[in-house]
Parts: sequence; structure tokens; C-alpha cells
Amino acid sequence: MYDFKDPWKIRIASALNRLIREGGIDGLVDTAEVVAEIPPRPELGDLGFPMFIFAKRLRKSPDRIARELAGMLEADQEIPIGCSGSFAAEGPYLNIRLDRAEAAAAILTTVLEDRGEGDAGGRAVFGRPGTLKASRIMVEFSSPNTNKPLHLGHLRNDVLGESISRILAACGAEVRKVCIINDRGVHICKSMLAYREYGQGKTPESEGIKSDHFVGDWYVKFHRMSETDPGAEERARDMLRKWEAGDEETVALWKRMNAWTVEGMKETYRRTGISFDQYYFESQTYLLGKDEVLKGLEQGLFYREADGAVAVDLEAEKLGKKVLLRKDGTSIYITQDIGTAIFRHRDWPFDRLIFVVGSEQQYHFQALFSILDKLGFPWAKNLYHLSYGMVNLPEGKMKSREGTIVDADDLLDNLKELALGEIREKDREEAVGDPAKVAEKIALGALHYYLIAATPAKDMLFNPRESLSFNGNTGPYLQYMGARISSMLRKDSEQSPGGRPAGDLGVTGAYRPELLTGDAEWELLKTLAAYNGAVADAAAKMDPSLLAAYLYELSRSFSRFYHDCPVLNAPTADLAASRLALCRGVLRVLRDAMNLICIPFLESM
Repeated sequence: MYDFKDPWKIRIASALNRLIREGGIDGLVDTAEVVAEIPPRPELGDLGFPMFIFAKRLRKSPDRIARELAGMLEADQEIPIGCSGSFAAEGPYLNIRLDRAEAAAAILTTVLEDRGEGDAGGRAVFGRPGTLKASRIMVEFSSPNTNKPLHLGHLRNDVLGESISRILAACGAEVRKVCIINDRGVHICKSMLAYREYGQGKTPESEGIKSDHFVGDWYVKFHRMSETDPGAEERARDMLRKWEAGDEETVALWKRMNAWTVEGMKETYRRTGISFDQYYFESQTYLLGKDEVLKGLEQGLFYREADGAVAVDLEAEKLGKKVLLRKDGTSIYITQDIGTAIFRHRDWPFDRLIFVVGSEQQYHFQALFSILDKLGFPWAKNLYHLSYGMVNLPEGKMKSREGTIVDADDLLDNLKELALGEIREKDREEAVGDPAKVAEKIALGALHYYLIAATPAKDMLFNPRESLSFNGNTGPYLQYMGARISSMLRKDSEQSPGGRPAGDLGVTGAYRPELLTGDAEWELLKTLAAYNGAVADAAAKMDPSLLAAYLYELSRSFSRFYHDCPVLNAPTADLAASRLALCRGVLRVLRDAMNLICIPFLESM
């Protein structure tokens, strides 16, 4: 996709090299060294190039370099394509005011006509910067337990994992999404024990309860019964010992209850648009790391403590000491994660593995990555912990064992009802078609945008009603913008001779982007041109919130344009056709970017 910065960076680098040659100086400037910024005020121009970095090489002040470059570029007789404009030195900055007609044609042509994933020459096209081409990236996210349904915390994890996967793929990476399901341990046995002792043969079907919720209710039941039954904890530990020993009755119950939970979770994944290429189960991987740890012990990478435990010294990494095997030889979480990471690379050799896990596990992953590096795996340097903060409600912190957790399904149901109420209150039931389906998409858009708009590392407070607002920085606001543009295109189609399909240019004038030079049109065009950079930046920084911020700015820019610039009722047919084409370009970017951050697009609201 066209980015108006690119041809200018090439031209500025060329001009700097002319100054270098004239001065008899060694060391030419590479285009990658040239930084293009957006000036803080529109009156300063459309692009600004700081000259600080070149002062030492050219042996001149940044201010003087900016002045000399401005004079040199103004005097050029041959102007490269895409580089028409005027120049001004503002202190250490060379500011450029672009030729709006030329840039408008390049931007709109690219947005409306680029269709592929990139041409043979590697040229980046619409929303696909190609910065990660030929790389293989595995993304692990969600990591649920089989003793409870997915909850609000999982929802933030899920949308971050799914969104970053889509963004990385948009940048050209081959992405593999994986989920490890924590299906073993004493916490799993607690729900099993409560069901065995009090379940009386009940099933999700007999009780009319979604299967993962059914299992979660027994986990809450265990903690309530343990308050008055001091032997409950020991019976749960005994059940785990029986499971590890392969006791048939215990394993059969474990399989049955796990199947209930997994079936229910997959239903929630489908509802929220989350998918995985492969599921891993802790019960299949928890022993994998033990052999690797013992190999490391033989090689002198780890050591045995006086009580027989195996540990690693990570003092050099400022991570202290980390136990890898207990004194009785049993594995712990990090032992399992060592083996699982190695198994995954053998299973699907990746260039990078990203773990989407809460910030409370930062130390765990720092230690894991250091240990894998010590074991000599070169890919260990390319492991990344996408850390995210806690999600709480205005009522306070959620606790699954106390039954105060906010189930994902219940939350979505409540949001859907609130959205349906808004549709009914505005008397839009007939206009939207299927109110229930639209309300579901509004609920999902509200939830996902609210969870993704904040920088991942930040803790956040989720306010359901605030997330559903149709004004401000929300998912429904973005959906409304898409529906507004879609409505305009439908109206144009209805008014067009012969009934053109919705989305065609419709109006009978000629599409002439050089007419789009007004301030509101120009700001909207520049925002469109920044899309490739926004996608690439979100991928590079592992931060989907950057793309959410871009979408909000695009929507605000369109709103200003829509207010200032009549479209179907423009003064001339040619201007109407050109503004309508601009609207189609906005719709295309809006729809594409919303998909990257998991916001359902709506034709009508």
C-alpha cells in the first residue's frame, strides 16, 4: 500500500548524499537512516525530517543542513514520481508540504485497486506491509484449566492472542496458533472429588447447564465443602496420586469431566471468533522436560542441592536460583514448559514463539528463556512473553474458587441484552434485519475493543455499559462508522441509473482524486496512507492497541470529513464521484483493520 513517506525518504537520502560527495566526505546515507515524522502542527507541513543524526557526518549544524537541503530540492529540475511539493527549513527540521493532488491519486488508487498479498518484487500492498515475510511464528494463548469455564481474564488473553496472530499474518508471517489446556493437577481433582461425592450421576444435559459451567460449579462446591470438611484437601491430593498411578475409575471420571469442559470452551471460542491450529494438553506434556533437565545436570549446566533437588543458578541474569526438579524427582511447571517448548519446535520448527500470558508470570518466562538458552537451543533467543495486565470489574477482583468469577458466556449474554435494549429503544429492529444477531456482534465488538484498546501491560477495569457506548473510543463507534458508510453506498446504488450494485461508484461523474484537496479530505487521505505503517508497527511492538488507536483516528477523521464535505450532494458530479471513492477506500481499510483486532463488521446498525 502506498505510503507517502517512502519516496520522500529516498529523495532526502539522495540529496544528503549529494552534500556528502560535494564535501568530499566518506560514508553515504542509507535510506533506512532517514526518519520521516508528522509535524505537530498542520501549518508546518505534511512531513518533517530531523537532521540531528547527520550533523556529525556532514560536519555542519542540523539547522544548516536543513537550509541547504531545502534550497537544493527547490532547485531540482527533475522531480521523482511521488515527490512533488514545497520545502521549508524550520530549525533542525526540513519540512515538506506535499502536492495534494499527486498524493491523493497515489493513495486512493492503491487503496481501491491493490488486491493481492504483494507482487513478485516484494512490493507491499493494501494493509500488508510484508515486514515478516518468510518467518514462522507460533503464538500460544488462552491456556485454560478444565475445572472451570472461560472467564473475563481469558477473554483479554484470547483477543490479544487472536489479534496479534492476525496482525503478524498480515505482515507476511506464517502463523500457527496453539493452545495448551491445563487438564491435570490437584485443582482439576478438586472439581472431580466434589462431583464424585455429591454429583449423584447428574450431567450437563440433565441439569440443562452448559457443560463447562457444570464442571465449574463443582469446583466452587469443593471450596465451600472444604470450609467445613478438613479432610477434603487430602482426599483431592489422594485422587491426584490415583490419577498419576493410572487408577481406572479415577481416569474414567477425569476423561468424562475434562471432555465436558473442553466441549463447552470450544463452543465459547466459536462464539467469540477465536480459533487454534493445534491443542496441546498438559497431561501429554508435563513429563517432557524431565529428561532435558537431567541432561543439563550431566553437562554441568544445573546442580543438585543437598536435599536432592535439581536447580539452576541464574544469578548472572539477576534471576536468582530456580528449582527444576523437586527433591523427590518430580516435575514442576517450569520443567513441563521446558519440555513443551522443545517438543513444539520439533513438531513445527518456528523462528519465534510468543507466549500470551499474564504479567504475574514475568519471572517464570524470564527464567524459562534463560534455561532454554543454557541448554543450547538457538531459537531460545527468539522467545517472547506478551505480558498483559489483570482485568477487574468495578466490584473488585474476581476469584474462581469463591464463585465471583465472571464467566465469558454470562458476560457476553449480558452485553447482548444491553445492546438489544439499545436497538429497541432507538426503534431500529426492522432496519437492522435480525436484532439478535446484530446485538451479538455489537456485544462482541464492544467487549473485544475495550479489552484490546488499552496497552497490554496495563491492568484494566472493565465497565460493561461504558464499552457499549456509541460515542467515543469504543467498538460500537467503529461499527457505527462502517454501517454509516455502507448505508451511503446503498443509497447511492438505489439512486444510480440501472441500479448499480452497492459499493460501485454509482454517481455518474468521473472519479478524479485530484479534486480531493480540501483540508478534511486531505487529512482523511493521509490517515488512510498510514495504514500499512500502523499494521507494521503493531506487529513490531506486539501491541494490537496501536491498531485500535489507528482505527479510532480513522473514524474520527472520517467523521470530520463527513461533516465538512457533502458526498452524494457535492457541488459537481465529478466531486461526488471522487468523494464517494474516498468513502469506499475508508470502508475497505475500516473493514480490514477491524478484522485484525477481532471487531465484527456491521452493514446496518
